[in-house]
Amino acid sequence: MSRAAPTSTRGPAPAAARGAAPWQLAHPLWLCAFRPFFALAAIAAWGSMAAWAGFLFLGWPLPAVPGGPFVWHVHELLVGFALAAVAGFALTGIPEFTDTPSFAARPVRVLVLLWLLARIAFWLSGWWPHAALALAGLANLALLGGLMALVAPRLWRDPERRHLSFLWAIAAIAVTVAGFYVDALRGVAPMRWLHALLGVLMALIVVAMSRVSTSILNANIDALAGDGIERDPYLARPPRRNMALLTIVLHTLAQFWQPAGRVSAWLALAAACAVLNLLNDWHVGRPLLRRWPLMLYAVYVFIAAGYALIGVALLGGEFSVNAGVHLLTVGGVGLNVYIVMCIAGYTHSGLEKDGRTWIPVGAAMLGAAAVLRAGAYAYDARLAMSLAAGLWIGAYVLLSRHLLPVFVRARADGAEGCAGIMVSGR
Repeated sequence: MSRAAPTSTRGPAPAAARGAAPWQLAHPLWLCAFRPFFALAAIAAWGSMAAWAGFLFLGWPLPAVPGGPFVWHVHELLVGFALAAVAGFALTGIPEFTDTPSFAARPVRVLVLLWLLARIAFWLSGWWPHAALALAGLANLALLGGLMALVAPRLWRDPERRHLSFLWAIAAIAVTVAGFYVDALRGVAPMRWLHALLGVLMALIVVAMSRVSTSILNANIDALAGDGIERDPYLARPPRRNMALLTIVLHTLAQFWQPAGRVSAWLALAAACAVLNLLNDWHVGRPLLRRWPLMLYAVYVFIAAGYALIGVALLGGEFSVNAGVHLLTVGGVGLNVYIVMCIAGYTHSGLEKDGRTWIPVGAAMLGAAAVLRAGAYAYDARLAMSLAAGLWIGAYVLLSRHLLPVFVRARADGAEGCAGIMVSGR
């Protein structure tokens, strides 16, 4: 993710940091904005899925939220886990993209507390439906509003305003979250807003991947420069990206207003084709076959396959649309967040990210989970769902095992803030 080399030399952590408690701003947890948010996202990933699996297979109770357990599950995946990951990425990536300083720890901690308040309030909304729901909605919107207030000036001051799409994506997330809570408070089924939020997240992945992939693929092209083969640099071409964004947005709008309509079906197929067309930029030969480019490539494959399955299901009606939806959530959102957390978690902590075998193992587990969860609609549902849940939990427990210690200790290179190290190949 990062292209800048650290300016500090290796050295011991300050004494204040070594003796600080995790809730104190001097603690290394607050050294960079991604640290607390990625830590929360990692824990939410396996924790909420373990609770969901316990409900499905062991009869464990879930928080009695309006809309029932399925709403809780999707909400916690998208508004809990994914929103924490989006906040961590935006607060770390946007200063890098705009060449501006890292955000201060104090406002980041306020956003983290709003995320935690939103979780608690939503889980209690079965006992105090109106008060707790209103509090959860306000906390989530305050988090998103605070996030926009932090990043908007930097995005707007950029001379070419090349990265304003991040601001529009965060604003769209806020609209869908507000719609969810308005419907929930009115007693109307709010799931349609969560499906719309999934579409917004797909668009955001396309926007973010164009930045991340440029760094990763070109680093791998440079790493093979000595083999005598002339290679052009990788370019994330705007026409292809804009077409993918347009079809995803149109499908999301059509699905919101006419969920089972044929227009939604054809737009889903168009989105699948547009995402596959994006991959033509990625076909750079041997550099694509190295671990980081290949894992990022797989994200787009899952997104394209998800939209294709949704389109076919809407046209033919022979299997559930949810097969495609789970390819988007598990293979699109889940795998993308996992990879970005690994890239940023290491490079912005002063560590070289390559050579760690657990990373592709976890990515493969998430890929298998996506296939199994989608396949649950075609064969032994209970077995496939239990295996998929176990693989998802295993992948994010693996990530937590390796990255949480990194997030709570001082940088390995003695640098401060979010300074990155040079992205290398492999």
